[in-house]
Amino acid sequence: MVGAPARAYGDAALSAFELDFSVAGELVRVPLAEGWSTRFEEAEPVRGFRWDKGARGFAGWYYAVTTADLIGFESWLERDRLILLDRDPDVVGVASQPFWLHWHDGERPRRHAPDYFVRLVDGRARVVDVRAGDQIDEASAEAFAATERACRAVGWEFVRVGVPDPVLMANVRWLVRYRRARSARRPDVVDGLLGQFAEPGPLRAGAVRVGDPLLVLPHLFHLLWSGALVADLEEELLHSKTVVWTRGTSR
Repeated sequence: MVGAPARAYGDAALSAFELDFSVAGELVRVPLAEGWSTRFEEAEPVRGFRWDKGARGFAGWYYAVTTADLIGFESWLERDRLILLDRDPDVVGVASQPFWLHWHDGERPRRHAPDYFVRLVDGRARVVDVRAGDQIDEASAEAFAATERACRAVGWEFVRVGVPDPVLMANVRWLVRYRRARSARRPDVVDGLLGQFAEPGPLRAGAVRVGDPLLVLPHLFHLLWSGALVADLEEELLHSKTVVWTRGTSR
């Protein structure tokens, strides 16, 4: 069964592409028209992550609280994007290297494995490629353009993202240490912080009013990670006098 995308965009748009993805450890190749409805947010990577000495990239695994699982990355830039996706409340699923996209460019067969497949809370799908703007060569630009065409044909979003805001990323790298629920295990402290910052105020002074900073600050950072507490993370690096407020409160 072809499905809604083929009816909306036409078989020709879908037949130009094929998907190659893992099923029970075996790669399966099907036309885009047949494979687009696969739950790629649960897919295994179609290629391994390499840790070769002297390699330009830096591969690793990131534990995402969104999926309660490890997700692979091949560079620090991809790792940073994973952290941002993990913190995004609209994201409910992420998989790395979810499929090979195959097509013919008129001269030769081509393939590309996007960096991430993202499932959003409203059910929409987003394909993400991570590459700094000054690192995009002609072959990469063609691959991204083809991926965008394929995504558009099946109603997926496609984005190519680069280097995030450095101040935002530095702050989020700090907060990611407190992403797990165990950082805010005391409901009384959580309630105290939400009440304390119902009126915007400085970070450390507000924490001290709730209790011992050694106990309270991990709770506060977890709430900033989750978005229950808010601060301007793009303005400056977090510090004792950073203004914090409870989400929904007017600053």
